[in-house]
Amino acid sequence: MQPGTTESVTARATADSRAIKKKHIEKELAHVIKQINHIQDRLNAEGKKSLLVVLQAMDAGGKDGVVKHVFGQLNPQGVRVTSFKSPTPEERAHDFLWRVHPHVPRKGDIGIFNRSHYEDVLWPVVHDVIPIDSAELERRYKHIRNFEDLLVDNNTTVIKFFLNMSKAEQKNRLLARQQDPEKQWKLTPDDASERKLWSKYMEAYDRAIVATSTEQAPWYVIPADDKPFARLMVAKIVLAHLSALSPQYPPALPNVASLAFDD
Repeated sequence: MQPGTTESVTARATADSRAIKKKHIEKELAHVIKQINHIQDRLNAEGKKSLLVVLQAMDAGGKDGVVKHVFGQLNPQGVRVTSFKSPTPEERAHDFLWRVHPHVPRKGDIGIFNRSHYEDVLWPVVHDVIPIDSAELERRYKHIRNFEDLLVDNNTTVIKFFLNMSKAEQKNRLLARQQDPEKQWKLTPDDASERKLWSKYMEAYDRAIVATSTEQAPWYVIPADDKPFARLMVAKIVLAHLSALSPQYPPALPNVASLAFDD
């Protein structure tokens, strides 16, 4: 999403118009992940740069699937996934970004936020804890921009994805969970009550994305009604950013070639 745009999230497509067969998507995704793996190996070996991927979506939007099918295929030693739930009493006793900073990726690693610091400019707004036109909300947007600028200044590339699912598709997915014994555990009463606030969430996302999409830390709004297609789009964007980092293997230590390994 280009910085400065005012186009609403709800005006963007939730489904891709091209008819691409699932098997073709899966084949291309496997190819893209293979390329990501090669670059991840160099990123880890070089140890000078890192990548932070932020995933946001409504309930059942496909975040877990992206984590599993895209990042789950990488070397787990260089990947860390963090999910941010409701703040604990200890976290509430600090500024809203206090709990986030310890989880950003160290140099050489890829970090994934499955929900993130953006929850603190979404849920409080939707539930009228912070008014949507308040100075406090604008301050939080500013703090987020500054926080992400700090990460970028320290060689962490920040990319943010909103998996843009339609309300009708969410209903289908929630009903499918309700009927699947292996997925019923994912449902809570909050899923039904939060769904009733759909329009308020869309407005909160609109404002947050417009306010915090920068050249340094861009937002990408991904059509997400088709899960395999969404995963492929995320993977391609991740590959593009990793390729731009151009990590290199460090040179061998002196005298490595002459080392003798006795029996």
